[in-house]
Amino acid sequence: MTSGVTIGQAAAFVGITVKTVRHYHKLGLVAEPERDSSGYRRYGSGELLQLVQVRTLAAAGVPLAEIGPMLTAEAAQFGATLADVGRQLAARIDELVTRRDMLHRLADGDRALLPDRACFVLESMRELGLDPDYVAAQREALVLARALVPEGFEGFLAQLERGLDDPEFVRLTKLGWEAEAWDADDPRIEELATALAARYLANPALLGDPASLRAWAKASAQYRLINHHREDRAPVAARLTALTEAKLRAAGVPMPQR
Repeated sequence: MTSGVTIGQAAAFVGITVKTVRHYHKLGLVAEPERDSSGYRRYGSGELLQLVQVRTLAAAGVPLAEIGPMLTAEAAQFGATLADVGRQLAARIDELVTRRDMLHRLADGDRALLPDRACFVLESMRELGLDPDYVAAQREALVLARALVPEGFEGFLAQLERGLDDPEFVRLTKLGWEAEAWDADDPRIEELATALAARYLANPALLGDPASLRAWAKASAQYRLINHHREDRAPVAARLTALTEAKLRAAGVPMPQR
């Protein structure tokens, strides 16, 4: 009477595929039974037990490369290996949770790349009626600032917050974005730059705190990259910024070099 079961039956009993059984054989994790008189390999209870052990350890997260030694390890070594795998899994879980949270933030728009404080600033811009394109440009500037000049990021945020609390500055900002519809040589651009510089001088807090200014002064290359961002889509705004900064420098205000 033929004892044992075929590879297909063994795989079905254990809950894995035939391909997996053969892979376990290839790795030397499970002994491959001899063929019977009819040429088939028959799996007995011993092989089935090995398959269950390997499948269980693999399902628990133990790498296949580490399962072989565990099958013959002493209890202490077996436990130590399990503990190490547990630590690896905990780290992997933390990584997956971080990725899941990032996916949630991606679904929430701005929060994927910016902290809550920056998102609140952008929302305040929208509520104050600033042009959506202007808000989008500021969002991108914030993303770049956070990545390129992290030590100056909080100061940049504080500077934006102070500007949004200044009604006259908000008015001039709105006018500055409307100026994109003006001719490039419109004299009102110069006048607006003068008004903006005067507003900065009247309220120096709008320029940023000293620590932030020092951070940006040390990062002139990054400052240029951020300042030139979207320049092709908002040439008047770029010219307005350059004129305003030139007037501030002329007034003795230290500004990062463009």
